[in-house]
Amino acid sequence: STTCSINNRTFRINRTYKDFQKLLENGYTGSIVELDTVEGRAGTKSCFMTMLFRSCNLMLIFLLKEQTQEVKRVFDSLTEALGIQVFRRLFEVILTDNGHEFQNPDELEISQTGEKRTAIYYCDPYRSNQKGALEKNHEYIRYVRPKGTSFEDLDDEKVTLLMNHINSEKRDSLNGHSPFELSQLLLDNKLHNFLKLKEIEPDQVNLNPGLLK
Repeated sequence: STTCSINNRTFRINRTYKDFQKLLENGYTGSIVELDTVEGRAGTKSCFMTMLFRSCNLMLIFLLKEQTQEVKRVFDSLTEALGIQVFRRLFEVILTDNGHEFQNPDELEISQTGEKRTAIYYCDPYRSNQKGALEKNHEYIRYVRPKGTSFEDLDDEKVTLLMNHINSEKRDSLNGHSPFELSQLLLDNKLHNFLKLKEIEPDQVNLNPGLLK
């Protein structure tokens, strides 16, 4: 079965969900980021790459023209903009699924200058609930772009707008705060400056399809 073949794939060696759990059991307290992609309408290429910081539920959204080598491009541009030290602190451990776009961990873990910048771990096959915070957060994307909608009409500016509206939504799970508010306290604000993250006033937050029209 596919599960068996994925389980035995070399890219997963020392990077399984069990390895990830072991890290936590050993008292790891650094930054954990969940990573995924969200596809547009079937037959179209544009998709989103999403990253969620477990510490504050801030979700980053990047527009990819296609699902392949673009992931490395995003990692490289973040590393370059933030500097390797800040990148390492923010993205110290990344948990993702076994999608083909993530199956070359060395490319993502090692910077263009050959330095280790992150450690990648993989969920068990077909267990997307192991990165449930991000999966749940994708619902906010679907309020604005329902399943079956194409992303071909979007550009980086519109995606930034979407990201800022989602991250400004106050959450019961965060004691009435927004991910954005918490992220300002917990994350290096170089990230906010580079990605143009900003707060939308509570009464202005719009999570309907009209936002990107």
